[in-house]
Parts: sequence; structure tokens; C-alpha cells
Amino acid sequence: MEIFDLAAKLGQALKKDERLIALEQAKKAYEEDAALRRDMTEYEVQQKVLAEEITKGEGRDLQLVDMVQARIDALYKQINENPAFSALDRAQTAVNDLMARVNAAITYEITGELPGAGCTHDCSTCGGCR
Repeated sequence: MEIFDLAAKLGQALKKDERLIALEQAKKAYEEDAALRRDMTEYEVQQKVLAEEITKGEGRDLQLVDMVQARIDALYKQINENPAFSALDRAQTAVNDLMARVNAAITYEITGELPGAGCTHDCSTCGGCR
């Protein structure tokens, strides 16, 4: 079988994995959350305002910098506490971990060596030995 055929089959199998399904659901919830989108947009705008004010040098308004930074901090907290944002973050972490394990298994098959420093006897840190 051709390498790319095998890669396609692996992709199809991964697409059915509960972690990738959960990631797609989390992305959808994230995109549909109007309040979160509003907060993210404001966060980006505030970051730009802060950057512009800071680059003014001596002419910068330190009171404005403090006010904008306080708003950025509040938005950051609000965004991170949003259930859709935290669900997406957790789902993305789970998929990243899965992909790291898949890559480690492929590397092992190619090189005969497990990536990393060896067995920690804690399977949650493992790239896969089985």
C-alpha cells in the first residue's frame, strides 16, 4: 500500500476519534458564542491601542496605558473563564496530545527509538511503547 493511502486511512481513523469529534464540537460552540466573539474583538482592539500608546515614547499617556491594561486584564480573565473558550482549550490540548502520541508511534516504527528520555512509568507522559 502506498504511503499516502496509509496516511489517508490514518486521517480517516483519527477523524472518528472522540477527541477530534469533541474538538469540532468545541470549535462550533466557540464560534457561536456571540459574547465571546465580542470580548475577543475588544481584546484585540485594546491590545492595538496599548501598543500604539506605548510606542509613542515620551508623548505617551501613562494614565491611558494603565486604564487600557486594566481593561485588557479584565477581558483576559473574562475570556478564559468563558465555558466555550475553556472547552475549546481543553479539546485542543487533548488533540495535540493525541497527535504527539501518533507521531511518537510513527517515529518509533521508523527509528526503533521512542522519542524523549525514556520510560517514566507514567503512561500519561508516554509517546507510546505498545
